[in-house]
Amino acid sequence: MDFGVIDLDAGQLDFWKEVDAFLDEHVTRAVHEEEERTGSGHNQAVHEALGQRGWIMPRWSKAEGGAELDEVRAHILQLELDRHNLPNVTIATTGMTVAVVRAHGNDSLKAKVLPGVASGHTKICLGYTEPDGGSDLAGVRTRATRVEGGWVINGAKMFTTGAHNCQYSMLVTRTDPEAPKHRGITVFLVPLDGPGIEIQPVHTLGGERTNAVFYDNVFIDDDHRLGPVNGGWAVMSAPLDSEHGVKDANGLAEISGGTQYGMTLRKLLWHAARWADTPDAEGVRPFDDRIVRAQLAEIALDLETIRNSKGPMGRVIASEKLIERAAELLDLVGVDGVLPRGAEGAIEDGVLEWGNRFAQGTAIYGGTTDIARNIIAQHTLGLPRPPKVG
Repeated sequence: MDFGVIDLDAGQLDFWKEVDAFLDEHVTRAVHEEEERTGSGHNQAVHEALGQRGWIMPRWSKAEGGAELDEVRAHILQLELDRHNLPNVTIATTGMTVAVVRAHGNDSLKAKVLPGVASGHTKICLGYTEPDGGSDLAGVRTRATRVEGGWVINGAKMFTTGAHNCQYSMLVTRTDPEAPKHRGITVFLVPLDGPGIEIQPVHTLGGERTNAVFYDNVFIDDDHRLGPVNGGWAVMSAPLDSEHGVKDANGLAEISGGTQYGMTLRKLLWHAARWADTPDAEGVRPFDDRIVRAQLAEIALDLETIRNSKGPMGRVIASEKLIERAAELLDLVGVDGVLPRGAEGAIEDGVLEWGNRFAQGTAIYGGTTDIARNIIAQHTLGLPRPPKVG
């Protein structure tokens, strides 16, 4: 990471003020309350407002519906989106998958999909995990069978977060059951409004909504295929690399694969610090206790460690530190810390209680921390793959 100071010019500073004012207007308390109530990870009104300014795909050209932002302005925009705590699951999955559409979709599909992505009217989710597959994506069983004019899809996907917000799913299917596991896979961009598709909500311990999606004799034409038949492993790897934090860094890019969970820990620290700075009836602040100060300082140091741990290393550290520190904060504030949002006497309206629940699932999302450790072992340390058993 480049620790050099970036001197912003007047135009960049004005842009920062513009972004801040826009998000103050649109990312309101009502938006956050809706997210707390639904766990949907998306707000369509804010999404379309971003699209009107070209800020969903800010680096795209204006002709494509973007804003043609330079690298610094794009980073300023992302910093402010994070700071305003925009519900961001669906905008994130759309950003991961749309690059695959641009790289592997045919001209007809790109013309159909890309303008809507930029405007905010088209969103895409990831159709990867299966009910009995866990993190073994190469063990995909959802079948796509070639028929006259296209393909028929049968199967089920689990933890398809954002499917209820989206118009398409980037769906990983098995097209050759006789081929080795990492071959015989083909990826399609499947419309979610067609016959034979059922989306069922799944609500998590952390208050988020994800989905189970069932495909029953769903027909799609071959124009919806992304990349070569039976060559889907390479196609599906691009969003996985993004989710795992395997990416090249420049002077502005976040190098850590744990940035998202680091932001959650930062949110918990901010609320804990506000609690610690609030005097009790006798005028004493928790912050006056050196143990409280030391614990909050340790979390601040953890955040810097997360930020500066590259790729999957940051992913592992972020999840484990979030789980550890969320529990410690509850111990620090005492029994009132476990009161949920809306309960009388809840510390910071229950955000610390929520944080402890949310933290538990982060060791699973986007591939488990065990998967991330395998990536570190093989791709960072150069260790051999573990031997196959049986």
